[in-house]
Amino acid sequence: MQAGIERSEIAAAKRWVVKVGSALLTDDGRGLDQKIIAALVAQLADLRSKGCEVVLVSSGAVAAGLVRLGWRGRPTALHDLQAAAAVGQSVLVQSYENAFKDYDIATAQILLGHDDVLARDRYLNARGTLTTLMRLGVMPIVNENDTVVTDEIRFGDNDTLAALVANLIDADALLLLTDQQGLFDADPRSHPDAKLVQQCDVHAPELDDMAGDGGVLGRGGMVTKLRAARLAARSGTETVIALGREADIIAKVARGDNIGTWLRTGKQPQNARKQWLAGMLRVPGSVELDDGAVRVLRESGRSLLPVGVRAVQGNFQRGDMVACRDSQGREVARGLINYSAVEARQLQGQPSSAIEDILGYQGDAELIHRDNLVIL
Repeated sequence: MQAGIERSEIAAAKRWVVKVGSALLTDDGRGLDQKIIAALVAQLADLRSKGCEVVLVSSGAVAAGLVRLGWRGRPTALHDLQAAAAVGQSVLVQSYENAFKDYDIATAQILLGHDDVLARDRYLNARGTLTTLMRLGVMPIVNENDTVVTDEIRFGDNDTLAALVANLIDADALLLLTDQQGLFDADPRSHPDAKLVQQCDVHAPELDDMAGDGGVLGRGGMVTKLRAARLAARSGTETVIALGREADIIAKVARGDNIGTWLRTGKQPQNARKQWLAGMLRVPGSVELDDGAVRVLRESGRSLLPVGVRAVQGNFQRGDMVACRDSQGREVARGLINYSAVEARQLQGQPSSAIEDILGYQGDAELIHRDNLVIL
């Protein structure tokens, strides 16, 4: 059954994060399955040709490294796993590079660690890099930086990483490609009458019940996919879990077919992201705006430029959440600032064209970009 109307949010998505798991990419322990990679790349290229922006989050580095090193089994020692990841990452990215070359699409390897998406300054850097690559038409290929990460600070799985990337870039949709059709209301291996959950609110309590002892979500990594979907939902991203080996699966999901499991956010993406931004961080400082800047923020929804700032209070760093106040001290907005308090004081009241002369380097033209700004 087609569900273009029911899944209109999915069909309308223009910015995608597609996550591919190791089980799809590896050929029964014999390394990467080049046919699968070629098929996935063809689908991703087709999605891009329809005007969509795409970030690929791909597992498979450790599995590829094991084969390249001639190891028959997966090691348990952390350093051995890191060595396998280091060897396999180049193999994985080269496979994608060769496949995307057929469509004249350049690729970029992005290795992210815990601090890259949780530390505020690195968050802005990672976001800026990914959005710039998409603007340039480059396909970012993201993986966890397994070669240096420790167990204490790793994401734990690429489902979580994909959800955080969705947060980073304000993705409209997250597609988790797996070796299963989606979420079932019971374990299909022991319940032949188990039904696929076609769509459900991502925060529905019955999903937690299924994830309990003996629940199907606890097997095959489905519990991590549910957690990832809920993480992605905080910035308004819709999540679909689907069988990666089905023919043209990406095109079917992208056009709104009733396939796999759709975990709905129930919120408009922008509203959800603004709520997340408003509550995620402490506010260590503020900037006072002139009347013109207040009017522009409220009526036009534009970014905050240095020229509209009259005063700077507090001691904050790049990436901190700061309050934007009018001349009466009333908070009219808040957002993630692109400069430290020291730099903001130097830039206040100045045009963006003067940033390089004042600071000695050409930073962002905006003090706070509109995507990182909440109007109160």
